[in-house]
Amino acid sequence: QDWRKRGTPPSFLTTIPTLSCVSLQQEAPRPLNVLCDETGRTTLTSCDFNLRSLQPDPRLENLLQHVSVEDFERQNEEARRANRHAELFALYPAMDEVSSETFNMLLMLCVSFLNRFDIEIEPLFACIALYDVKERKKISENFHCDLNSEQFKGFLRSHTPCIDSSSQARSAVFSVTYPSSDIYLVVKIEKVLQQGEIGDCAEPYMILKESEGGKSKEKVEKLKAQAESFCQRLGRYRMPFAWAPISLTNFFNFSTLEREMSETESLNGNRKGTTGDRRTTMLQARRLSERSLNSEDNYAVSNFKATTLTVNTFIKQEGDRLSDEDLFKFLTDYKRSSSLQRRVKSIPGSLKLEISPASEVLSCCLTPELLQVKPFPENRSRPQKEILEFPVREVYVPHTVYRNLLYVYPQRLNFANRLASARNITIKIQFMCGEDATCAMPIIFGKSSGPEFLQEMYTAITYHNKSPDFYEEVKIKLPAKLTEKHHLLFTFYHISCQPKQGACVETLLGYSWLPILLNDRLQTGHYCLPVALDKLPLNYSMHSPEKVPSQSPPIKWVEGHKGVFNVEVQAVSSIHTQDNHLEKFFTLCHSLESQVTFPIRLMEQKITEATLEHELKLSIICLNSSRLEPLVLFLHLVLEKLFQLAVKPMVIAGQTANFSQFAFESVVAIVNSLHNSKDLSKDQHGRNCLLASYVYYVFRLPEPQRDIARLGILVSRYYTFGRTTAVSVGSRLLQSRVMSCSNPDIHGTQTATDEEVKNIMSSKVREEKKHFHEELALQMVVSTGMVRETVFKYAWFFFELLIKSMAQYVHNMDKQDTLRRSRFSDRFKDDITTIVNVVTSEIAALLVKAQKETEHAEKINISLAFFLYDLLSLMDRGFVFNLIRHYCNQLSNKLNTLPTLISMRLEFLRILCSHEHYLNLNLFFMTSVSAPASPSPSLSSQNSSSCSSFQDQKIASMFDLSADYRQQHFLAGLLFTELAAALDTEAEGKAISAVHSLLSSHDLDRRCLKPEVKVKIAALYLPLVGIILDALPQLYDFTEARSGKGRTGSPDEDQESTNAINQSVAWAIAGNQFNLIRSSGAPLSSLPYKQYNTLSPDTTRNLLICFLWIMKNAEQSLIRKWIADLPSMQLNRILDLLFICVSCFEYKGKQSSDKVSTQVLQKSRDVKARLEEALLRGEGARGEMMKRCRTPAASFHRTKAELDQEALISGNLATEANLIILDMQENIIQASSAVDCKDNLLGGVLKVLVNSLSCDQSTTYLTHCFATLRALIAKFGDLLFEEEMEQCADLCQRVLHHCSSSIDITRIQACATLYLLMRHSFSSISNFARVKMQVTMSLASLVGKSSDFNEEYLRRSLRTILAYAEEDMDMQPTLFPVQVKELLRNLNSILSDTVKMREFQEDPEMLMDLMYRIAKGYQTSPDLRLTWLQNMAEKHAKKKCYTEAAMCLVHAAALVAEYLSMLEDHKYLPVGSVSFQNISSNVLEESAVSDDILSPDEDGICSGRYFSESGLVGLLEQAAELFSTGGLYETVNEVYKIVIPILEAHRDFRKLTSTHSKLQKAFDSIINKRMFGTYFRVGFYGSKFGDLDEQEFVYKEPAITKLPEISHRLEGFYGQCFGEDAVEVIKDSTPVDRSKLHPNKAYIQITFVEPYFDEYEMKDRVTYFEKNFSLRRFMYTTPFTLDGRPRGDLREQYKRNTILTTMHAFPYVKTRINVIQKEEFILTPIEVAIEDMQKKTLELAVATNQEPPDAKMLQMVLQGSVGATVNQGPLEVAQVFLAEIPADPKLYRHHNKLRLCFKEFIMRCGEAVEKNKRLITADQREYQLELKKNYNKLKENLRPMIERKIPELYKPIVKVHSTTRDSFRNSSFKKYEAHSSQNI
Repeated sequence: QDWRKRGTPPSFLTTIPTLSCVSLQQEAPRPLNVLCDETGRTTLTSCDFNLRSLQPDPRLENLLQHVSVEDFERQNEEARRANRHAELFALYPAMDEVSSETFNMLLMLCVSFLNRFDIEIEPLFACIALYDVKERKKISENFHCDLNSEQFKGFLRSHTPCIDSSSQARSAVFSVTYPSSDIYLVVKIEKVLQQGEIGDCAEPYMILKESEGGKSKEKVEKLKAQAESFCQRLGRYRMPFAWAPISLTNFFNFSTLEREMSETESLNGNRKGTTGDRRTTMLQARRLSERSLNSEDNYAVSNFKATTLTVNTFIKQEGDRLSDEDLFKFLTDYKRSSSLQRRVKSIPGSLKLEISPASEVLSCCLTPELLQVKPFPENRSRPQKEILEFPVREVYVPHTVYRNLLYVYPQRLNFANRLASARNITIKIQFMCGEDATCAMPIIFGKSSGPEFLQEMYTAITYHNKSPDFYEEVKIKLPAKLTEKHHLLFTFYHISCQPKQGACVETLLGYSWLPILLNDRLQTGHYCLPVALDKLPLNYSMHSPEKVPSQSPPIKWVEGHKGVFNVEVQAVSSIHTQDNHLEKFFTLCHSLESQVTFPIRLMEQKITEATLEHELKLSIICLNSSRLEPLVLFLHLVLEKLFQLAVKPMVIAGQTANFSQFAFESVVAIVNSLHNSKDLSKDQHGRNCLLASYVYYVFRLPEPQRDIARLGILVSRYYTFGRTTAVSVGSRLLQSRVMSCSNPDIHGTQTATDEEVKNIMSSKVREEKKHFHEELALQMVVSTGMVRETVFKYAWFFFELLIKSMAQYVHNMDKQDTLRRSRFSDRFKDDITTIVNVVTSEIAALLVKAQKETEHAEKINISLAFFLYDLLSLMDRGFVFNLIRHYCNQLSNKLNTLPTLISMRLEFLRILCSHEHYLNLNLFFMTSVSAPASPSPSLSSQNSSSCSSFQDQKIASMFDLSADYRQQHFLAGLLFTELAAALDTEAEGKAISAVHSLLSSHDLDRRCLKPEVKVKIAALYLPLVGIILDALPQLYDFTEARSGKGRTGSPDEDQESTNAINQSVAWAIAGNQFNLIRSSGAPLSSLPYKQYNTLSPDTTRNLLICFLWIMKNAEQSLIRKWIADLPSMQLNRILDLLFICVSCFEYKGKQSSDKVSTQVLQKSRDVKARLEEALLRGEGARGEMMKRCRTPAASFHRTKAELDQEALISGNLATEANLIILDMQENIIQASSAVDCKDNLLGGVLKVLVNSLSCDQSTTYLTHCFATLRALIAKFGDLLFEEEMEQCADLCQRVLHHCSSSIDITRIQACATLYLLMRHSFSSISNFARVKMQVTMSLASLVGKSSDFNEEYLRRSLRTILAYAEEDMDMQPTLFPVQVKELLRNLNSILSDTVKMREFQEDPEMLMDLMYRIAKGYQTSPDLRLTWLQNMAEKHAKKKCYTEAAMCLVHAAALVAEYLSMLEDHKYLPVGSVSFQNISSNVLEESAVSDDILSPDEDGICSGRYFSESGLVGLLEQAAELFSTGGLYETVNEVYKIVIPILEAHRDFRKLTSTHSKLQKAFDSIINKRMFGTYFRVGFYGSKFGDLDEQEFVYKEPAITKLPEISHRLEGFYGQCFGEDAVEVIKDSTPVDRSKLHPNKAYIQITFVEPYFDEYEMKDRVTYFEKNFSLRRFMYTTPFTLDGRPRGDLREQYKRNTILTTMHAFPYVKTRINVIQKEEFILTPIEVAIEDMQKKTLELAVATNQEPPDAKMLQMVLQGSVGATVNQGPLEVAQVFLAEIPADPKLYRHHNKLRLCFKEFIMRCGEAVEKNKRLITADQREYQLELKKNYNKLKENLRPMIERKIPELYKPIVKVHSTTRDSFRNSSFKKYEAHSSQNI
């Protein structure tokens, strides 16, 4: 809402009633208000409304009391100080931050089952797993469950020793790391083995239904009995039955997924680090997520939709298609073809799946190892199982839990050549720890409804198949320690399905086995094993079945020892590395740590004690060669071992071996390879997330080995879902808000083992042991070559390691209470100094290289900053400050480019200044007693009481960045120095956000709540005030931006109002000495600033809020003393700054849903601007893009409550900010009272106050603002009215504006202020004519510009002022009350005009007529006439009538010129309105009335800011802009012809440059095609129109307006006024016969008219512009016949040409002008024919000679001329009028003229046909021939008529003598021409 124009300032404390405006959109018809009187009125005293009938508002009690100015000011200050917000930044919105949460989420599927077949006859078992069809891979382990009733479970009781609760799970949690549309959930159903094929067993399910009863029921019971017998006999064996595939495509939102993946890819790419603006963001950004999956592993759970799915059919299993390959082939075809889905044999059933995202915390959940996840309630019977995922690609997450699982997949057995007995084959699978039958280990995971662990597992049986496929998955929990005896044993059986007397169910067929270890390594992969027929020999498990040594007696093998059994073995283990390099390294480390016997065997190699050192060094070097996945999986252990080797001297074979350098170099190589891997995620600074989480969570100081050995294996933490541990670790990491690094809060489960670790860590260590931090620093210093380069490239990791090890060292050695200087050795400090110097040199060296290297340098710079940040918590702060100083100096010496240098140092300082003890580090306090206690005080902070007090310092120097300040407040001094330097570069945003973040943290810091503490903090920041004042010309000007928009609500108006007169233009025109309205970088008129780059709005806002915070919290007496000593130029700067602050913190109002379209429009502009700005600044553009992605969502999905809360906070911020500004102004007024510079300041203070009144403000602020204004009037009244007339005029307008407020409090305050203003103006000069004129002009301007302005409240305010005047006893003896009443009458009269304007709001033409009449009524009051002309200009501009708006301003300029010519006689000035005639002939009406009636130098007359040379130039320049917008470029030239002499006289060469460039642009634009207005004659008929009856107007409408458009508009409008039935539009243009009109109807006649010119005029009107400018005569044509019909035959068709003359020339200040004269001409039929033929001939000539040629246009004209099918075409015209010579001699000349027209016409047709021949393409030849044929035919038909002449016209008047020179003198040229042509 445009609150300012409504006269209703919003308040977040006050509910504002909605104002209803007078509307023409009413249901009932009402009489039309008519206004067509152009005479106007001559006085301002006519009053249509009696003010005394109104009830006045309450008056302020103490307004008229005599109070001293000092008391008045004191009361105001006390009122302002009450109920203020303590924390300014609590109201200020947080700065945009780039989220650092780039960790990846896993998708969880939670599945629960309810299945049922049509018949229930036996127990069924389900096995569920996920398959990825595209990757052709099973991506999860199996989940076994069943939904068997207790009855069916009873069938199997003999085969089920027990049922563990873990086997009763019916819901599972599946992890999907890489979601895709190719993932299927496959449900396989098994049943107990029975006799018969799968099809036979499935048949009853397909044909029987239990619900049918009868025979079906009997069969079901029989089948149930059979099933029970099979279960009792064969209950331990299973057979395949059915399966169902379920696509998960519908459960993933893949469009969102793809977008998120692409975003994540961009995030994980190397990019420039842009640290967040708040301290927590910076700290979080460096503590990175442990979750480090591939960039594609970014999937938000929110994209997964919870759903319930029902599967109604199952596919019957085929006995020969059980393998995974068959399954993938089927799924691929199934997905591709719907016909396949119909062809497969299906079993009817019902399976209900509930699929949903898993919640973050699942109760009663079991890990894949069947361990309980807390919370785990004991009374829960059915747990949920977490299903282990087998990702399609590598997932790079280190092992964080103990996992040691083996999966065995028997695949195929080939017994085709065996005996006939081998048919129903099953395999018994066992995990053996020896060869005895009792050695089978119970570590195989059970299935559903059974024991948790089994000793053996049987595969499902395919009936009568000698070469079966298997699909079993046997999951085994491997023992932690494996030996050579451990092996897998496979026993093959034939199962007898038919019960035979005495026969055993199982028939042994053979054995096979697979040793688990080979050369001490776990065996995994695919194997094809032979099968032995006999019992296996002793020690068989020591060998693989393929390589068994020869036995006696020899083993019998199936098919002669060939491989007949295919099996696959896979491991998921955190114990077995499955990588040669890692295996070797860990084995050799183990040999060092434990008592081992040499030589040791390592794969095929034997290692003796002598070669151990060499081999270990080799293995350390080769670590980096291992595959990435195992290296990442075992990363924590690898780094731990390497760090141990680095600090622990090893004794090998009696010799001390030092591995420090090798271990360090290996760490460096690993760090390098992890960073270079594209598969691993990085944070926004390019730091590897795995390493970051390792340092933060895992790293501990290496301890002596004997202590480590006592730890054993750490207890695993099962507090998350298996492999997703890293996710929660990462999220905890990001959520942690670590204030200090000296005591990092490491999250973990406190178990007994952790306590043991804690005790070990805190124990005292022997002195001779090397300390890790010292060794690490030493290695960093002595490293060389590529190692050194890599160390500093990834310095962040080594810095974090150093800090963590130092912190643990301080903790372990109990050095927390030790003096910081003695915590670390001098050698270590030297190493740290060297490292910092080297890194700084590295940064400087990189910065002079290419852009990519610059980004690298920035990352190192940030790492170094965080390193020193942490050192401030651990080391002596003086030492660290020295390092910081060396850094700054070193960088300055080595860098030449200032912006880069400042940017680097700023980033560095931002991080350092985010330290929690920043204030103490800066010694901000006066005494140490009042300061917040530092938990770890330094020596310097303990001695801080010696710092000088406030009283000892010079006040002025406190606001300067002096050398003393920089020395005493080290970090703050550095930051402010960088800020001052950055404001001249592109890094200003970074600098300002650093200061903003600091102040925000102080303001919201609980330690700084006390006012006395805030005073001292504000004192620390006082130099910032000086810096901000120096940067004043660079600040973004919110006032200009606000005025430029015109403060409207719709996007259309945004565009329009830029061309309207606004406050900004008004001040510019006025040449106001305190004007701050300026373009970007332009100098302020009041101060000699040089040009700078302008800050962005956000940056300026952040800087200004810092300024306001300092002013709010600083000691007020100190500020007053400082102001008192300032020179006037500096004071003006402060006022300029306050002026910008007012506009910056204006209340923007509540954003509602109806503004969405505007928001979208503005958002797109803002986004573009921000992105461009980011690119120009060189900041991370991707960061800006990420902001853009996140910003819009918030604004469009907020609830009403959130919007209300936001508006409330915004309103409170606006109020508090403006009250701080008001406090500052009071300080300036009070401080300058004693100094003789108040005359310079008053205007500046007023300017700020007026600006604050022009912004949207709360009632709270307005109350205080008006109080301050009244104090100012009382204190400086004389100066105000004598020296500050311009400001006084603005003040009147703003106060009057608030007098129309709907809020009582505001209105009461405004009335009191306005009355006091008038009273003091009368008292000081005894004649307040000037103030009267200003108030009158203000009201005229206010009512003219505000469409929804409410006159009711303003009238009430006028009544209140009248009451003040009557109650003011002191003024009764004077003329003051009389003059007030006269003024109020005038104001009331203007309001009456406003009421009329409101009635015509929907009729733009009538509204303009009224405004024109009002303006004309002020003929004797130039100021008011000018105001109303400006109001008209604004209205026109809003309607996009730019030409009319420009004309209003030209009239205004002519008015100003008239009065300037009376006052001054300069040659360069226009002599009056006569000088403007070339622009418009209408302008002469601005000629001034004679001097005896009105004198321009009379007090109060022509006193406005426009009645000056600068005002004249401003009006004309604005007019030129509007002419240019309207396309009248020729007029722009005429306008500037008046402007240029004035500019030349003033030597304003800058403006001359701008003017000539605009002229050049205008002349360039002239050559383009333009379209000007369309004109219509509108006549009104009927008594309903009142005075409009029988009035005719010419309306100017936009170009290309069609007749139906204007007809519809006028009919619709007047239909609303009179009722739709009462309005009728006359369709034709014939003269209206009043006698035929209905008396109760309103008739409108609308006719299209064209400009009309006489032949002599056409000589001067050559161009298109000239034919459309200064138009007074228009013509329209009316066809008629003598019998009254409009149309008839050619012989009967007459035409009436009507010429209208208007009162003024178009374009004018209105869009419709009265018709004052009408002329008519009748054309006879033959004259009509002549006119038509001339027109047609002209069309042909134009089309033929057009350049470039237009073939289509030519053919169209030709077709209408020579086409055979043209009705009433040329031939018919000729036949009617030329066939016979007319009988009437009067028609001879017309006949002859028509004949000559046809002659020319046929000639032009011939030219056109020939031209067309040259233009046509090959496919148009036939068309050309047709045209030629038609042309020849027409020519032949016309020939006799063209050649027939009237003899009487060709008789010579005088005999022609061929010898006479003057023979043609008395003869007609035309006759001679005809005669000559006949002779030819």
